[in-house]
Amino acid sequence: MVRVLRSVEAVSTIAGLFGRPTADVLESTCIIMYHGSLVALVTPMGVDGQIDYECLRQLVDWHVAQGTAALVIAGTTGESVTLDKKEHVELIRAAVEFAAGRLPIVAGTGSNSTQQTIELSQTVGRLPIDAFLMVTPYYNKPTQEGLYQHFCVIADAVDQPVMLYNVPGRTAVDMLPETVARLSEHPRIFAIKDATGDLDRVARIIELCQPGFGLYSGDDATAREFMLRGGHGVVSVTSNVAPARMAAMCEAALAGNAEAAAQIDAGLADLHRDLFVEANPIPVKWALERMGRIPAGIRLPLTRLSAAQQPIVEAAMARAELN
Repeated sequence: MVRVLRSVEAVSTIAGLFGRPTADVLESTCIIMYHGSLVALVTPMGVDGQIDYECLRQLVDWHVAQGTAALVIAGTTGESVTLDKKEHVELIRAAVEFAAGRLPIVAGTGSNSTQQTIELSQTVGRLPIDAFLMVTPYYNKPTQEGLYQHFCVIADAVDQPVMLYNVPGRTAVDMLPETVARLSEHPRIFAIKDATGDLDRVARIIELCQPGFGLYSGDDATAREFMLRGGHGVVSVTSNVAPARMAAMCEAALAGNAEAAAQIDAGLADLHRDLFVEANPIPVKWALERMGRIPAGIRLPLTRLSAAQQPIVEAAMARAELN
């Protein structure tokens, strides 16, 4: 993991050290912030739907011990859309406190409203987070130019680096590599989480984007190959239940050890598939509950994993030797 920020201030410092104009450095500098398995952390809740902060503390400690590279808080898996603003900020604040500098915090603050995203991000940005994760606007279906302007305006308004998040299966809008390339020129946009599962995009994004632009898979099933093709890590659902093995798989893939990565990944393949038998995070929260790591809470409109799907997830857990 590399924790160097591609901020305007950092770039200005680099420019001064090398006697180069800041603008020139901005055009050529992009620093990979993290390598490996970034967990898309669930938000533990009691059966009443209230956030269980003591359980969150325990999850953070576990991920520190298991080798997770960073914590992604209040993303899709964290049920961000069910949190009100006060809860959203408090969840991230608590994660920062519990991590205590041991793991970077990537805070999910994206929405389909540019202004609301700015307001939430500026509030969250007062906390000592390391970066933002910002999803493409959902439901209102912006054009590629609309996506570009949306993210530029937001990145101009915040101080921390921004990781873009493209997940067309949820948002009904696909941010194309050409648009990602334009956004990679912004000094605060350092990476993308690509959850399309389209492995051909890796080479295209590398080709088009600024050197060193970060590429993170958002699809556990294809993450190993994504990294072998040049990606830098994965924002993972599976790592909620198998953090050490996801970290080890990423380490092998990033080292170019395809055989070792494939061997580890084979033991996780059923989880990659079956943790999505119902909408995420329904199955992974049920799995964590079975492991005794979180209570049974989940917020409407999501519901507890159906009885029909429970044996499928339980079998995947057994094959992965989770307990």
